[in-house]
Amino acid sequence: MEKILKYFPDISGTQQWQFESLYKLYHDWNSKVNVISRKDIDHLYDRHVLHSLSIAKVVRFKAYTEIMDAGTGGGFPGVPLAIMFPEAEFYLVDSIGKKIKVVKEISKALGLKNLKAEQIRVENVKQSFDFIVSRAVTNLPDFVRLVGYKFHKKSFNEISNGILYLKGGDFNDELKQVNRKYELYNLADYFKEDFFNTKKLIHIY
Repeated sequence: MEKILKYFPDISGTQQWQFESLYKLYHDWNSKVNVISRKDIDHLYDRHVLHSLSIAKVVRFKAYTEIMDAGTGGGFPGVPLAIMFPEAEFYLVDSIGKKIKVVKEISKALGLKNLKAEQIRVENVKQSFDFIVSRAVTNLPDFVRLVGYKFHKKSFNEISNGILYLKGGDFNDELKQVNRKYELYNLADYFKEDFFNTKKLIHIY
């Protein structure tokens, strides 16, 4: 929790309680449904919560912004972002029902009114959004083909509507195949933990 406050000192008391609650909630649920790898669960805040919140270093979602978390798994980056931006609307989707059940139960325990979770394949989602967020659920060109036309054309946040994709390692070859405008952000510019040294956020629009 100290790390959350270190990088996001202006969160409210309610948000602080919600972020603190994530530790017990995810430990309890992970013992029933494996949504986070065993070696990662003890690094929940670095590798999952802060990683998800790196998006908040690039854009502060305004009220009524509509965001889909495509392939949310256990709720990342969607759950931490829904805590951080209570006036934005989040739609978390995954094709695996037991993972969506965990997301729903955690969201309910946290009192998140701005989050909806549904078991559905991304390609079957009919509506469009301001942003699609995700954490490396597949290779980048395939992901862009799936969701590249699912965002509104008119933007009202400080960056253009589009895809916000969290990924690590070298993916220059993947970017060359995307054929879209993009901005690349090195997460080590925002966070000092070693985990972020090779991590990046890609904004495709």
